[in-house]
Amino acid sequence: MILYNTLGQKKMEFKTHTPGKVNMYTCGPTVYHYAHIGNLRTYIMEDVLDKFLRYEGYDVNRVMNITDVGHLASDADTGEDKMLKGAKREKKTVLEIADFYTKAFFEDAAKLNIRTPDVVMPATRCIPEFINMVTVLLEKGYAYEAGGNVYFDTSKLDKYYVFGNQTEEDLAVGVRDSVEEDEFKRNKTDFVLWFTKSKFDDQELKWESPWGLGYPGWHIECSAISIKHGGEYLDLHCGGVDNAFPHHTNEIAQSEAFLGHEWCPHWFHVLHLLDSTGKMSKSKGEFLTVSLLESKGYDPLVYRMFCLQSHYRKPLTFTFESLDNAVVAYNKLVARIAALDTEGEADADAAKEYQQKFKDALGNDLNTSLGLTCLYDVLKAPVSDATKLMLIEDFEKVLSLGLLEAAEKIRAEKNEGVSDDEAAEIEALIAERQKARAEKDWATADRIRDELKARNIVLEDTPQGIKWKKA
Repeated sequence: MILYNTLGQKKMEFKTHTPGKVNMYTCGPTVYHYAHIGNLRTYIMEDVLDKFLRYEGYDVNRVMNITDVGHLASDADTGEDKMLKGAKREKKTVLEIADFYTKAFFEDAAKLNIRTPDVVMPATRCIPEFINMVTVLLEKGYAYEAGGNVYFDTSKLDKYYVFGNQTEEDLAVGVRDSVEEDEFKRNKTDFVLWFTKSKFDDQELKWESPWGLGYPGWHIECSAISIKHGGEYLDLHCGGVDNAFPHHTNEIAQSEAFLGHEWCPHWFHVLHLLDSTGKMSKSKGEFLTVSLLESKGYDPLVYRMFCLQSHYRKPLTFTFESLDNAVVAYNKLVARIAALDTEGEADADAAKEYQQKFKDALGNDLNTSLGLTCLYDVLKAPVSDATKLMLIEDFEKVLSLGLLEAAEKIRAEKNEGVSDDEAAEIEALIAERQKARAEKDWATADRIRDELKARNIVLEDTPQGIKWKKA
């Protein structure tokens, strides 16, 4: 598989430390509010990557954190804790907010056919691991205490800006909020590993530590959780492009300082979803959620298809007009699948050519748009309907658009009110009519046709034979 690596700024062959096995980490949500559809674009593309690796035969261990403490309003460790902000907004406890929005996130993910990662770990369950990691970094001389907090000292690194030859100013376009100065930092790029007095405010969640009562910084959480559940040699780390700096940059710094060796060689970043005002964000007030799309009559899986029509490394602009276009494309695709004959046997040998084209498309930097084209090519292919259905089912292991389920629903609705006995009777009449036509018994054939017409049964000639449906 060829996959773009943000760390090397180029496409390269994806390799793993252990042949056939992938340790994969994806940054999870900060559960202080609903995920907006911009957030969910990242999770959709990570889901496709996860499923394609499994499709290719890899044993994937995918780990994801849940940030329920420590993520401040600015990615530069300043401002109010986002969880506390959510609790104040809704007049609930932080744990109540975390529980509600964690469930909401996974409900949205299920509607989008996003597979739940193998390990989902809330930060609040890993406090001992965070404390241990901070302790080791202090012992190794990569961290220092100042103003009641513990900071990582970036001056100890040979190279801090690891994602290309960029500077902080270049990378700041990916930072979600404005950066403020912290007077306790020795260097501008230093970051907090553990907060105590200076960031105490009315923080609800806090724990005893060697440095006083406090709570972990956001960046340390992903490193410790990843190492605990994915091992000290990670194969693939994923997230939105706004995570690249400073979050992922800081993860690499502290993880490699802690471990004493290279940590993760391959980084996968999904670009922004844009609206008419630019990058989609919760801070703009009302924001687009899966529930909002549903309230406007959109199937969430249409949004998934909308995302798959574009490459993950290109910004994607969302408008309701473009989503309407995706609705039309999705419905036409489902209708064509619903028209396929569900009887007969698939030809596995005939399917191999199309399966290889699909693998080549997704294996070339996860080209989901070309993967969808493979789906359309199958529908036009000179193979049996049973083979087409087998291929669609095969591709759906990765695309997960709910196509077969939607097609089956159309078939059921077309024949709604037709009992099994009546359906068998109709099939028998059609067979009798075919026999009469073959024997040039036109009177019998016309009589049966008129009888079926009177019962609102519409016949259709297809390459696979006569099909029928209720008018």
